[in-house]
Amino acid sequence: MKVSIVIPLYNKAAYIQRALSSIAVQTFTDFEVIVVDDGSTDNGASLVRNYSGLTLRLISQPNAGPGAARNRGISEARGELIAFLDADDEWLPTYLEESVNLLAASGPAVVAVSSGYIEFPANVSREDLWRKRGLKEGSFRLEPNTQPWLAVSALAYMTPPSTLARAEVLRKWKGFFSESKSLFGEDAFLWLKVLLNETVAFTLKPLIRIHKEASGLSSNLQSARPVEPFLINPEEIRAACPVELRTLLAHIFAIRAAKTACMLGYWGHWREARLLRRRFSNAGQWRLPYFAPAIICSTPVGAFLGKVWRGMNFGR
Repeated sequence: MKVSIVIPLYNKAAYIQRALSSIAVQTFTDFEVIVVDDGSTDNGASLVRNYSGLTLRLISQPNAGPGAARNRGISEARGELIAFLDADDEWLPTYLEESVNLLAASGPAVVAVSSGYIEFPANVSREDLWRKRGLKEGSFRLEPNTQPWLAVSALAYMTPPSTLARAEVLRKWKGFFSESKSLFGEDAFLWLKVLLNETVAFTLKPLIRIHKEASGLSSNLQSARPVEPFLINPEEIRAACPVELRTLLAHIFAIRAAKTACMLGYWGHWREARLLRRRFSNAGQWRLPYFAPAIICSTPVGAFLGKVWRGMNFGR
């Protein structure tokens, strides 16, 4: 068995058949499919059980969050490689074939490959966006002189539906964050450890359809989204970081903390924003992205401006 495909399923009955159908038409066929029903309360598990287009394994567990569901799939996987597909997204037919071939061509030192995507409902490729953020085709490894903003972009680019990885590496770095049923950033907790220690490869070619309109954390947020786990529990990341990359990691934390502080301040949580920004402050942070807006958002002024802006937008 070459590839194990892991799908976490939680109340996605409206979309799961689309995801499975995108697997059924893959041009690469040496795979197994593992669907982990994470305590769904709709009929999604029944739809999986009765799906006739694939041979698959359905595993049920009490609701524990997407990280725990993916980790259960990793523990059950028999493949040398593991691919993840969210139940509300879909792959283009050549996703597995091109990803497996790229990983093989990149050599044994490369442990994962991430590809581009088409974002729905806009139905647009985001290739140009990531090129503007500095990502390029080919192998990628963090070095002490890597620009922090490029490291943050690489981390953001690696998402479960777009990444094929060696099973042994996923287990080595202990899988996805699975505490507290985390719904946001549980994957970045894993990918950051991978980026700090391994070589990965990127292709910017769109091979996936990401359905933002079907996501529980859509772009139309009505409140502040959760803080990323690696900002809540940074100790495990720091412990996994090579000595020569500790300064870079501090800048990565500072950028993400500043961006999250902007989000918290926008929603009126300026005190939490201030604490978060100060927790990850470091020398030279004034040169980093989001520095100035984060300072403003960490004050009552930022919260007031956020309230005004929300009022203007919600009134349209």
